[in-house]
Amino acid sequence: MSQVSLRALAGRETGSRQSRRLRRDGLVPAIVYGGDVVQPVAIAVDSHDLAVALHTEAGTNAIINLEIEGGDTLTTMARVIERHPFRNEYRHVDFVTIDLSEKTIAEVAIDFQGTPAGVKEGGVFSPRRTHVLVEVLPTEIPPSIPLDVSEVEIGGSLRIEDLPKIEGVEYTEEPEGVVMSVTVPAAEIEEEPEELEEDLLLEGEEGEEPVEGEAAEDAEGEQEAERDTE
Repeated sequence: MSQVSLRALAGRETGSRQSRRLRRDGLVPAIVYGGDVVQPVAIAVDSHDLAVALHTEAGTNAIINLEIEGGDTLTTMARVIERHPFRNEYRHVDFVTIDLSEKTIAEVAIDFQGTPAGVKEGGVFSPRRTHVLVEVLPTEIPPSIPLDVSEVEIGGSLRIEDLPKIEGVEYTEEPEGVVMSVTVPAAEIEEEPEELEEDLLLEGEEGEEPVEGEAAEDAEGEQEAERDTE
């Protein structure tokens, strides 16, 4: 995995007012901690440069050499990224120092490949998750995890244990966790209760006939009894 460099300004003032001022100036308030960093360091990075660093093939798992002004260059990854709820901008980032020789936990996107057989038969493709947690060396984090879904039938599913084995990559989530499934369309599920209700109505109507017949026989019997009495 390639590495990117990102310049950072140290010594920024903390607080919401100061952070708003930084954003107006095109900067993103951030913090760096972990490893040899004894105390978290408040920094600021250029918003455009940050976007470039996080939009390589590695995405948010990019290895970032954080060049702190007047200080050291730290090898980091962006671990907590706060975005604006509806504007395309970063509001705050946590950088965590890493050791390239030690494994780390990373969230990697799942790349669903192919069209499920069940979808071709009218089923609905239902992804349960789009990312998976893996433990791997920082330099060996895959850009995505390919998963062939072409053979999944209606009612079928794939789980964590069905993800491909990749050398050096260990999945940290429960093997039984469902990744995707192909379900029956909702319209078909709703039709079943209606058909059942119609069947019950028909059975009810058929069941009422004997009752009416018995009532008629009873009435005739009563009339004959009255005639005998007379």
